[in-house]
Amino acid sequence: MDRTETGAWTATPGTAPREVETALTVNGVTRSVRLDTRVTLLDALRDHLGLTGAKKGCDQGACGACTVLVDGKRVVSCLMLAAQCDGREVTTVEGLGEGGEAHPVQDAFARHDAFQCGYCTPGQIMSAVALLAEGRAGSRAEIAEYMSGNLCRCGAYQNIRSAVADVAGGG
Repeated sequence: MDRTETGAWTATPGTAPREVETALTVNGVTRSVRLDTRVTLLDALRDHLGLTGAKKGCDQGACGACTVLVDGKRVVSCLMLAAQCDGREVTTVEGLGEGGEAHPVQDAFARHDAFQCGYCTPGQIMSAVALLAEGRAGSRAEIAEYMSGNLCRCGAYQNIRSAVADVAGGG
């Protein structure tokens, strides 16, 4: 595989490389990792970088448990290849907050008991952080709509919406 001037990867005729060197900037730290070209961002985070906040739920992009931010936009990391993140900024739940303090969304989730088993919580929190940055928390209906890609098997939706509304100022 060769890189073009635009940074895109192109296959060299007759070859199919199995690994690429990828510079992953996760939570402000850049690490170079050699990965199979088929490794998802989720697997790179969990298995190669030891960041286990993002959860492997459905592994099909349907549940949102693996939601992280890439360049500030939410993505389901089970559907994105790690190599696609070369040179991009990835933020996981472990990277929220500053100076050892929890992020306001994390605080609100705790205050509003917006989790039960906790499995979906990191993805819910990351989606909520993005939703707030996008300015899409004007009402509970809007919060419900823009959080609909994140499923909670325990049914903590009302408390999740309350936590997001609290941070948005509509508490």
